[in-house]
Amino acid sequence: MDAPLFKAILILPGTVLVFVPALIAWGTKGTSWAVRPPHPGEFPFWIGLASAALGLALAISTMRDFQRLGQGTPAPWAPPKNLVLSGPYRHVRNPMISGVLFMLAAESLLLGTWALALWLAAFFTANAFYIPLVEEKGLEERFGDAYRLYKANVPRWIPRPRPWQPPGE
Repeated sequence: MDAPLFKAILILPGTVLVFVPALIAWGTKGTSWAVRPPHPGEFPFWIGLASAALGLALAISTMRDFQRLGQGTPAPWAPPKNLVLSGPYRHVRNPMISGVLFMLAAESLLLGTWALALWLAAFFTANAFYIPLVEEKGLEERFGDAYRLYKANVPRWIPRPRPWQPPGE
């Protein structure tokens, strides 16, 4: 793994998935919002594991595609040079954020705390504003009509059942 990608993973998902949840767990200790992991025989435990697996698979796949095909990282200081239109990106425009949301849901379920579910909601809300107002405008400036065509055919949050095929493929 190269240094820019390692730095992007450490700072971006590391903050969202490790640092902030650790602060929340510490801050809610001794309250009714404290961490209370479910027993492996309980339904939330298994849903949490499935959510973690899906989120991790999306994160690995999208990071790999950003590095190999995009020749960059998800970080604004080392963005992809090429528009990535393969893998999960053929179904949904933000599979990386979807992966993080699945992992946050897993943390909330596996740690048994509504406080992390609120963090998931806050993270999603922030991205629901940031992505269309900032990120998508930047992608349109960098990739022009290719991104506009992609945006017109691939939904932002709810995946298409069938992968989108860019013209000429």
